[in-house]
Amino acid sequence: MADLSTGWSDTRARSVLRALFDAAVASADPARTIAAHLPAPPTGRCVVVGAGKAAASMAAAVEAAWPDVLLSGVVVTPYGYGAQTRRIRVLEAAHPVPDANSEAAAREVLTAVHGLSDNDLVLVLISGGGSSVMSLPVEGVSLADKQLVNRLLLASGLDIRTMNAVRRRLSAIKGGKLAAAAAPARVVTLGISDIPGDDIAAIASGPSVPDPMPDADLSDVVRLLGPALPEAVARRLLIADPVPAASAPAEFHLIGTPAGALHAAATSARAQGLDPIILGDDLEGESRVLGAEMATRASSAVTRPTVILSGGETTVTLAGGPAGVGGRNTELLLSMVVALNGRPGVWALAADTDGEDGASRAAGAVAGPDTIARARAAGLDPAFFLLNHDSGSLFAATDELLVTGPTRTNVNDFRAILVLPQGTLP
Repeated sequence: MADLSTGWSDTRARSVLRALFDAAVASADPARTIAAHLPAPPTGRCVVVGAGKAAASMAAAVEAAWPDVLLSGVVVTPYGYGAQTRRIRVLEAAHPVPDANSEAAAREVLTAVHGLSDNDLVLVLISGGGSSVMSLPVEGVSLADKQLVNRLLLASGLDIRTMNAVRRRLSAIKGGKLAAAAAPARVVTLGISDIPGDDIAAIASGPSVPDPMPDADLSDVVRLLGPALPEAVARRLLIADPVPAASAPAEFHLIGTPAGALHAAATSARAQGLDPIILGDDLEGESRVLGAEMATRASSAVTRPTVILSGGETTVTLAGGPAGVGGRNTELLLSMVVALNGRPGVWALAADTDGEDGASRAAGAVAGPDTIARARAAGLDPAFFLLNHDSGSLFAATDELLVTGPTRTNVNDFRAILVLPQGTLP
């Protein structure tokens, strides 16, 4: 059934939103972007190391761009995010909570950069997810301690910068310690940013970037995480972490960013006759709060088909009760759906560009004016599912989950809201 005399339909609206998401993801595909950022090959050895959801695809892109360069090294990526390589080993480990393979991989990465000379090049490939899959605790802190801390952080509602400050303090490889271990070799980092504002020290907790806040006061974090925090961890968080010395400043180049993803989506939107509005790549806060704010913005009148684009990383604070299935994107979208309450002419997509939104096993979801009706036809109350952090289950029941599988890149969350002129609706 057509929603507009100009030919818009529910199927077309959802298809356009998916195309915008695909354009955003493609903008950060290492196969397209990495070659232009590679340095000149070294006169000595080239060791490639890295971690994150894009690490394996980045390694494959380096091999393709440098077919005649003698490469060695190892990268680590979450389970299911591997890619085919010939010269650079790919390991897999757990995300978002590290496991024994995360610790073993971190040790292999450090071993790979030891004993190099100033004629050698260390190419560091990092992206979001690297904090978990490459996890080496500092002395006195166990892997079990770090696993518990990660779970506490994920449920805390803390922003990603604060989380990464904690992770750097507890790590023997992050906060520039990897670059220090590679001295005196030249270190060049290629990164794909999943961080609002592209703070390079926060991407994968900055293994090649000295900690910018080694003496930050984390006492408030210790109090927030509460008595469940292991004593050894609490002690470590309350002392300064010295910045490791390096023989030369590390070089860092971003090959994919949230802002670039939004601009790619905007270009695609214009090609499809839409007026794009970019709110920014750094929108943060509680998912359900931002979802309600987005509903208010989507209710504003437009004179032409318009798409509102935004990125950033919201949070979901669990109050201690049982949580359902979902992630920050599906919770934001469900909050928006509840607030809109079936308003005609508005569709929205909210998804993580890495292909996995929290515990939902989907990238996110796409909703439209009939989502409330779909849910109620299935005997479900959307407000109840929102209250219980069970947005993934709701969108599974309405058949609106966006399932992509691993995209092997990560430029944070992507949101697109399609708003049609109300005056032309029947």
